[in-house]
Amino acid sequence: MHGRKKLNPQSRAGNSPSAPDTSTASLPAFLTTQADGVTLAIKLQPRASQNEIGAVSGAELRIKVTAPPVDAAANEALLRLLAERLDCARGKVELIRGHTARHKVVKIHGLTAAAVLAKLIAAAD
Repeated sequence: MHGRKKLNPQSRAGNSPSAPDTSTASLPAFLTTQADGVTLAIKLQPRASQNEIGAVSGAELRIKVTAPPVDAAANEALLRLLAERLDCARGKVELIRGHTARHKVVKIHGLTAAAVLAKLIAAAD
């Protein structure tokens, strides 16, 4: 590739080649901007000793919840934890992929990527 920078596949959506969006250049791989919010790639660990947002593992954010993976209890605990830590309504947090898997994609409606990242960093402290 002659002088061309290889793009991150997640940053391609919504960016025109003539005007690259520099705000997504410094975003972690687990965070993707959308037209009406952001998505988070998450690896969920149910039945943990406490609810917590952990470190980044590859292209996913590790999150632990105390709820078991039965009757969608772990999914609901994940969504409530994110809503609490991001200081937004529970209805703004939606599980869009991974209902029965550990690897999930959650959409946060109405927040910017910078706001979500800042709140996640503040929650980790």
